[in-house]
Amino acid sequence: MRVRLDYDRDGLEVDLPDRHVVKCLGYQPADPLPNPEGAVVEVLAHPLGTPPLAELASGRASACIAICDVTRPVPNQVLLPPILHTLEDSGIPREKILILVATGLHRPNEGDELVEMVGRPIAESYRIENHVGRKLSQHGYLGESPRGVPIWIDRRYLEADLKIATGLIEPHFMAGYSGGRKVICPGLAAWDTVRVWHGPRFLEHPNACAGVLRDNPVHEETTWIARQAGCDFIVNAVVDEHRRILRVVAGDMERAWAEGVDYVARLVTDSLPEPVDVVITSSAGYPLDTTFYQSIKGMVAALDVVRPGGTIILAAGMREGIGSPPFQKLLEQTPSLDVFMRRIGDADCSVVDQWQLEELAKVRRKARVIVVTGGLPPETVTRLFVESAPTVEAAVAGCLAEYGPGAKIAVLPKGPYVIAVCRKT
Repeated sequence: MRVRLDYDRDGLEVDLPDRHVVKCLGYQPADPLPNPEGAVVEVLAHPLGTPPLAELASGRASACIAICDVTRPVPNQVLLPPILHTLEDSGIPREKILILVATGLHRPNEGDELVEMVGRPIAESYRIENHVGRKLSQHGYLGESPRGVPIWIDRRYLEADLKIATGLIEPHFMAGYSGGRKVICPGLAAWDTVRVWHGPRFLEHPNACAGVLRDNPVHEETTWIARQAGCDFIVNAVVDEHRRILRVVAGDMERAWAEGVDYVARLVTDSLPEPVDVVITSSAGYPLDTTFYQSIKGMVAALDVVRPGGTIILAAGMREGIGSPPFQKLLEQTPSLDVFMRRIGDADCSVVDQWQLEELAKVRRKARVIVVTGGLPPETVTRLFVESAPTVEAAVAGCLAEYGPGAKIAVLPKGPYVIAVCRKT
């Protein structure tokens, strides 16, 4: 069986033994929008839960449009032009419109990367700035949430007369689904907010996982924080495995997003009758697999369908290496994942990006992990609490030798973009 995994920009073709492969889990069939640009114009004029964007923009002095950073393949070049034209046609001067890249605690997006994200016409004609989560002085304080999270949100967003959030609705391994409120928190939040919201008392909750919203403290908290920050209008897209737009929703931050989530949940959920010995997964390719840090999401995606003591084989490009300097330092200073979990306890985060190591610890408690990548040398990979293999085929051969002729394999070519579940659980 030949399977194409989402890997870096071009994908990775792998040959797998047919008799061992139980299923390739993926999206349900769906047709892309025949006219996505027209669909955006339509939802701006007929949104859910709010007046049309043109009506909201009328009489406003300024606007801030929050967009995702480069780690999310949002179709900004389709979403942004109708939004920008509507704002200007409604009387908001171009110089009073800010496109704010919601980096969270990620690095800034500039130069050619920014052009790739929004298109050259917008990059050259509009004011685009990056959120900097580590500069508390650039944030406004909105008090504490009911769970004790201090709310610090980018002041440029808070001070805008009209607040718009864009994004992509897809499974999210902590918050249930991305999109909607998440571009505000953590996208525009300060470290002082994220370090509490991403602490173990939230992430160790059993419902803090992909596809779950009910009683998910990560989702509930980010929604509450986004409400406090304010959001006049959202525009969110749903894309298929080829990044073609399937649906666009717009309007009220919660109602429009919920409509999109209902659609996505049916689209991206696939199942097995029972857990398997080996799960081959990806981190959905570029831009989500550019670092080891981001690629941990692909491992988490396999958790529900791998048996305890089984193996997850991850193929990811990792063209930018391990991740941020704080994440690299944390890995260097951690002798074992058990020691790491004892250190963090139920306290707030003490190190930027430690939550991703916590997610890796969840994976490793259940399964062995083998990583196939061209972005890091094997000796580096093996220092990251995982194993290394030169190819997916070599990793599979090793697993079959260990688990025997009855071993069962499942494949997640799109990794975290699919919610893989077992019907028995």
